[in-house]
Amino acid sequence: MGAGARPCSRPQPSPVRDPSDSLNPAQALPRLAGDRNPGEQADELDGEAQQAGPPQPATSASRFGQGKGELLTLTYPRPLPMRLDRWLVSQRPEQSRARIQKFIDAGHVRVNGVTGRAKTPLRQGDRVELWMPPPEPLPYLVAQDIPLEVLYEDEHLIVINKPAGLTVHPAPGNKDGTLVNALLHHCPDLPGIGGEMRPGIVHRLDKDTTGCIVIAKSQEALVRLQVQIQKRIASREYLAVVHGQPQGDQGTIIGAIGRHPVDRKKYAVVHDGSGRHACTHWRVLERLGDYALLRFRLDTGRTHQIRVHCAHTGHPIVGDATYGRARPLPVKLPGQALHAVQLGLDHPLSRERLVFEAPLPPAFATLLRVLRRRGN
Repeated sequence: MGAGARPCSRPQPSPVRDPSDSLNPAQALPRLAGDRNPGEQADELDGEAQQAGPPQPATSASRFGQGKGELLTLTYPRPLPMRLDRWLVSQRPEQSRARIQKFIDAGHVRVNGVTGRAKTPLRQGDRVELWMPPPEPLPYLVAQDIPLEVLYEDEHLIVINKPAGLTVHPAPGNKDGTLVNALLHHCPDLPGIGGEMRPGIVHRLDKDTTGCIVIAKSQEALVRLQVQIQKRIASREYLAVVHGQPQGDQGTIIGAIGRHPVDRKKYAVVHDGSGRHACTHWRVLERLGDYALLRFRLDTGRTHQIRVHCAHTGHPIVGDATYGRARPLPVKLPGQALHAVQLGLDHPLSRERLVFEAPLPPAFATLLRVLRRRGN
């Protein structure tokens, strides 16, 4: 689906296929071997909450529950009292404590028809109304008509085959022209994240890394997908062409990743306790003279993880200007030859297992063809 696709359509997941059309026809890609509840648990009301002052008058009917938005009505069931804010967080785990506090401060929560406060003690049978207004647009995020290749989309999430050169989200030096800007144009009716009209970035791909990336459309989907990344329920696999020939046919790289001790714009495997644990599994798919085609599976998702681990082992990724080798390449590449080929996840609402495959970008496929011809 390109830029002309209808916003927020609901196609079914495309069937999983072998993404390496450019690999030898008889060669199949081998597979690799292998809810902290986001909300807080309810607890009894503390002494401070029991001393809460008198409730505030309810907001006017013209402000509460009017217009677009979601009105949720709940009944407090517990025999012991509990603070209003804590109970609402336990009931709406997709909303952060800060977001619940904003709802309360704005007068969007009523207890038995009276505007509630964070410390309002709830008693068994109390009727709680939570009004969640629609997301607000962010002035610094501009919708831009940037073509997108959509692998899957419904009202909760969207999976994109990201091209090289597309930054995921705005940052200093990249205030527009990003995947987020493209999604705001592609899907103008986003439910929003944290009360703001923006997509939820579940995980990231480097600017010049291509392939599968999932983005949440709602706060609930974002929280549940992030838990899957943290608990390794979601699977992410990559293809890359590296310099040299790795020893052995498969292995695991374990090395903490932190800021480079000299060049602070780069990352490196560090041994001083400043890095974060990182684990990358790899398998050789094809040996191509002075190069090799590898498939990777991530246990962790650190910044530049595969690129740093490959460089650390002496086999940097072809075309990686930051961590690679300054030597002529057989094919002109737009960036490193690293492609997020497969993404597996449980749908955040239906729990159905979904697996997506992203076809190789043209430059990557051309590189493989050229290297194979040289080897013959």
